[in-house]
Amino acid sequence: MGSQAMQAKLWGRYPLEWSTIQESTSTTGYNRALSILNLTGQETLLDIGCGSGFFCSLAAPKARFITGLDATVELAEAARRRLPAYPFLVGEMEELPFPDEAYDVVTGFNSFQYAATIANAFAEARRVLKPGGRLVVMIWGNKADCEAVSYLAAVGSLLPPPPPGAPGPFALSENQLLEKTLETAGFTIRENTDVPTVWDYPNAETALSGFLAAGPAVKAIDLNGYDKVAETVKATFGPHTRPDGHIIYNNKFRIVLATK
Repeated sequence: MGSQAMQAKLWGRYPLEWSTIQESTSTTGYNRALSILNLTGQETLLDIGCGSGFFCSLAAPKARFITGLDATVELAEAARRRLPAYPFLVGEMEELPFPDEAYDVVTGFNSFQYAATIANAFAEARRVLKPGGRLVVMIWGNKADCEAVSYLAAVGSLLPPPPPGAPGPFALSENQLLEKTLETAGFTIRENTDVPTVWDYPNAETALSGFLAAGPAVKAIDLNGYDKVAETVKATFGPHTRPDGHIIYNNKFRIVLATK
C-alpha cells in the first residue's frame, strides 16, 4: 500500500476546515522557504502534498509555472479553485506522474513524513528534478520544541500504537533523520533551519475544527467517533488558552534545502 492509498481517505474528510483554518498555520514556514529559494520568476515548481494550494498561491507570483500533487481528491479540487490557472493532480508521491528532470524546484511541506516508504518518495522527487535542481522539505521540528505535541499525544492515545518506522507527524524529525535520509537518496544539504511559528486560533471552536481536520485526528475519529476525539483534544487546550479566548501554540518547523 502506497502513500496515496493510506492518506487520501484521511486528509479529505474535512477539506473546508483544513483549507481555511489549519493549512495557514504553516504560513511562517512557507514564507521562509520562499525566502530561501529566492525565486527569479523563471523556475518551474512542483509542490508534493500540495493540500488546498496555500503555498502554491504564495509561490505563483514568483515562479514561471507551478504544478501541485496531492493524495486527496477533495484538497486538489480546493487547490484548483484557489489557483485555476495551474494543474493540481491527484496521485502517488512514490510514483510521480511526471517525466525525468521536469522541474527546477520541488517542495514538500509536512508531506514526505507521511509516505509509506519515505526513501521512495525522495527518489521520485530527485528523479523529476533537473540537474542542480533544488528540493525544499519542511517537517515538524523536534518534539521538545513543539507545543502541539500535547494535541498529537491526545489523538495518539485514541489510536493503536504505531509500528516502528510508521508514517506520522514526527517520522523524520528526531536525530537528523530527514537530513540523513536525503543524503542517502543522493541529495546534498545546502541549508537547514528551524523556524519558530505561532498557531493563533481566535477561539476554541476554531482550534478544534482545525485540529480535527488533520489525518491523524480523522483516523482517531473513525475508531472512536467524533465526539470522543473532540472531547479529548479540547481537554488539552487549558495551558494554551489566553484571557481573550485565543488558543496559542508555539511550534517549530524544520526547513531543509537540498540540491540534486
